[in-house]
Amino acid sequence: MSLAPQLQALLLQLAELDAPPLHTLEPLKARQLAETIALQVSGDQEIVLEAVASIKNQTIPGSVAEIPVRIYTPFGKGWFPILVFFHGGGWVMGNLEAADFICRSLANGASCIVVSVDYRLAPEHKFPAALEDAYAAIQWVADCAATFKGDAKRIAVGGDSAGGNLAAAVALMARDQGYPQLMYQLLIYPPTHYAFDTQSYRDYGRDYPLSTDLMMWFWNHYLPDAKAGDSFYASPLLATNLSGLPPALIITAEFDALRDEGEAYAARLVQAGVPVKLIRYLGMIHAFIGIPQVWEQGKQALTEAARELEAAFKLNDS
Repeated sequence: MSLAPQLQALLLQLAELDAPPLHTLEPLKARQLAETIALQVSGDQEIVLEAVASIKNQTIPGSVAEIPVRIYTPFGKGWFPILVFFHGGGWVMGNLEAADFICRSLANGASCIVVSVDYRLAPEHKFPAALEDAYAAIQWVADCAATFKGDAKRIAVGGDSAGGNLAAAVALMARDQGYPQLMYQLLIYPPTHYAFDTQSYRDYGRDYPLSTDLMMWFWNHYLPDAKAGDSFYASPLLATNLSGLPPALIITAEFDALRDEGEAYAARLVQAGVPVKLIRYLGMIHAFIGIPQVWEQGKQALTEAARELEAAFKLNDS
């Protein structure tokens, strides 16, 4: 399938901005420029934010410092299943606001509480800082679920892009540590391997916003050194044992450099006996779920994710 016409127009619009590539900037300036570009290209097109019953900002204990989280509660009486969500941004960018519309949609669609985690960013905090925060968050959710109408027996993890990487890694860590018991993982176009040698990198690593150069920049800021990329907690695809992990929904995009490693991870999970549903969205690029120009496709992906989460939660409803 060809690239969606709306995205072809978007790529032309980005080219006309003549902004410096993010990977040529220092992280602080790259963060500022990314926000500016997002505002410029969205124009009058906005993603409508869904109403939820309540939103609460607070901090929770971390291994080093308090971790900001945002708790979305859907309409209803509870007790609610819980999705712990990690935002994208290459481990260098992103925040709670960036994932706000996703969390609202999933809370409503899956009738679950969503705990969005503002983990520490690189390069100020290198790997495994973000993963330590992710694991601290799922522990806190399991320990304290009853304080916010959550059901500690029904906890899932999820994330988009770098957040998908963290969700996959924290699922491995929870399995290895024996706590908490996770029941599902939602991985939205996740990077799963510190490598840049797949066919999708060769096909889509130059002329699309998430370029090979930008992914190298992200990884180099995230990892303390190249050897750390060999850890399966950084590169889940390198794990020799993927058995005993929770079922997964993995979403990929056709014109995404990360497509092949996300789909390779799905195949490895299946080989290990883990139930997996893999959906490739045709004509889409990385991060399409948050692009106003293709919001219909983004809503479709979130609806599918919510449907799978809800089914998993009901299957495990005690």
